[in-house]
Formats: sequence, structure tokens, C-alpha cells
Amino acid sequence: MSTFAGLWDVSLATPIGTMAVVLEISDQDGGIRGTAANADETVDFIDPIAEGNRLTWTQDVTTPMKLTLKFDVTVDGDAMTGGARVGFMPLSTLTGTRRTA
Repeated sequence: MSTFAGLWDVSLATPIGTMAVVLEISDQDGGIRGTAANADETVDFIDPIAEGNRLTWTQDVTTPMKLTLKFDVTVDGDAMTGGARVGFMPLSTLTGTRRTA
């Protein structure tokens, strides 16, 4: 399993409240693919880039409003930390844990 692959239970602290999100990350054709799902929608990672234990990607969401989020996270074992930015807004912090089989 790669550094990032698996199902991740993530908490994203945003200006409008904390959101529970499930990230599904996989290795495919030498690259990283992923989706982010919450109760309202599931969206694909756009241009994910893995460098060591750091992963960055963008995603477009429509709920609660139409936004483009830019994520930057690091993984240490089964723990993920980092955040997401929307334009000039403050960083929304992210913490997560990888599900075990």
C-alpha cells in the first residue's frame, strides 16, 4: 500500500462549521487518484500530486456553495493533517485517520 492509499475519515474545520468527509485514495497507472465524499456529494481530486509524504490536489464542490478548494496534506502512518484554502479565505484545517481492514 502506498503512503496515501486507503479510506480516510477526515474532519475539515471550515468557517461555516466542521465537515465530516471520507477520502478514497488509490494508486493508479503510476499516479494518485482520489474522491472526497460527504453526505451531500462526491467529487474527484483534480491534479493530485504526491511528493514524499505530502499530497496536494484541487477539488470543485457545489455544496454548501460552489467553491474550488486547494488541499495540502501530509501523512504520517495512518494519520493525515493539513488543510484546504478557498481563495483569500483562512485555512480550513484538516485531520484524518486511515481506516484499517
